[in-house]
This record gives sequence, structure tokens and C-alpha cells, in this order.
Amino acid sequence: MSGLEIWLLAIGLAMDCFAVSIASGIIMRRYRWKPILTMAVAFGVFQAAMPFIGWMFARSFSHLIERVDHWLAFAILGFLGFRMIRESIREEQECRLFDPTRLKVILAMAVATSIDALAVGISFAFLGVKAYTAILAPIAIIGLVSLLLSLAGLLFGIRCGCGVARRLRAELWGGVILIAIGLKILIQHLFFQG
Repeated sequence: MSGLEIWLLAIGLAMDCFAVSIASGIIMRRYRWKPILTMAVAFGVFQAAMPFIGWMFARSFSHLIERVDHWLAFAILGFLGFRMIRESIREEQECRLFDPTRLKVILAMAVATSIDALAVGISFAFLGVKAYTAILAPIAIIGLVSLLLSLAGLLFGIRCGCGVARRLRAELWGGVILIAIGLKILIQHLFFQG
């Protein structure tokens, strides 16, 4: 993957964090820096850790499926992208009655929003990322982008509220980005590698 693709992948993965952060900011309604920073850091850390865990797991058997690795990467990214698009189209519920400032809630949201990143880590192994040094930059970028977009989402949610946030459709665009990257991987392997 090129540097641009990794940044786009990071943005796509961070859209779940961004959408959840907006909703949490809407519920918080005021600037409370400790929970804001805790949530942004937790989202960034989990989004970085999950691809690494997936990559560690999958790299041990990626050589067994080299002939179909591009299909698997496409399937994983396509599935995740379509799932994000489907979620964005569903009727959005009004702000739920939960406290997004509690540590247990923050950790649960961080895990839930980073499951997609676990699957992306698996696809890194299928794409031939073998060395630890090769995975460090992508996971650092994914973590940083998630942290920054989570922080931006929280601040945006606090500032602008439900009406504007609903029009952003962050999950929709995140899904489109993941599908586009999956298609690019598939096309590149099918048509441009002998």
C-alpha cells in the first residue's frame, strides 16, 4: 500500500470513531477536557492496537493463502465498507441515555469502533506485510488519525449538536473509502502483477 492509501485507510477506519465522538459530544453538551481527552486517546490506542493484533495473528499463516490474498483483502475491506454504509443509511436514533464520560463506556466504545481495524490488520498480513518495521508506520497513522478525528468529533458534537452532525454522514464516506481501497488492491493484483 502506498502512503496515500494508508492515510485514506486510516480516515476510513476513523469514521466510526468520528461518528461516535460526535454523538458523545452532543450528549456531553459542554467542554469537559478529561473525558474528551480520555476518549480521543482510547479511540486512537485501540484503533492502532487492533490492526497490530490482527496482523500478528494472520502473518503466521499468510504464506498458505498467497494465491488468494488479494481476494481476501478485497472481501474484508468490502465487507467493512458495506457495513459502514449500511449503518449510515439506517435510521439514526436520537441521542441515547448513557454517560459517555464514564471510563467503562469509553473503553466499550473504543473496542466496538476498533473491531474493523482488527480485520484490516489481517488484510495487511495477506498483502505481504511481514516485518514489524513495515507495520509500525501504518498502525501509528491509523492511531493518530483516529485520535485526531475523535477529538474533532467530540468538539464538533459539543459545539454544533444533532442537526449538523446528522448531515455529515461520516460512516457513509468511511465505507466508500474502504471499498475503494479494496477495489484498488484487487484490480492491482489481477491486472498489474504478472
